[in-house]
Amino acid sequence: MSDISYYTPEGLKKLKDELKQLETVDRPFITQQIADARDKGDLSENAEYHAAKEEQGHLETRIAKLKNIVSNARLIDDSKVDNSKVYILSKVTIENVKNKAQMEYTLVAENEADLKEKKISIDSPYGKGLLGKKIGDIAEITTPNGILNFKVINISR
Repeated sequence: MSDISYYTPEGLKKLKDELKQLETVDRPFITQQIADARDKGDLSENAEYHAAKEEQGHLETRIAKLKNIVSNARLIDDSKVDNSKVYILSKVTIENVKNKAQMEYTLVAENEADLKEKKISIDSPYGKGLLGKKIGDIAEITTPNGILNFKVINISR
């Protein structure tokens, strides 16, 4: 089953670069490790061989997952996104209704989320709570610590 995900050009490039690294650098390296370990003799007691085979399995799983993600990725045309509501790629300023603390986040695809860069996933509790809200709306966000209320102060790109 394929899940279409939306990405910025930078986010999609990052995924493609990782896939290229895994296929062109990491895969040949592990293949060489397996060949070197095989040359050492009895495979039944060769820990290096078994470790390399296990690492190869993890690598091939990651490559398959990334290929699936890239094949179902769609670029977002930022010029056609409505600025009156919070959508993916919206930069939204929110205010905690209780303590009046303001925060600014950009909503992105799950694979692009990075809290240090103030990019949150649209699939996170905050992202889900903010999607579709307009300036002045109150977003109820369910967190492990309970329900938090945030007022949408500004929406931009």
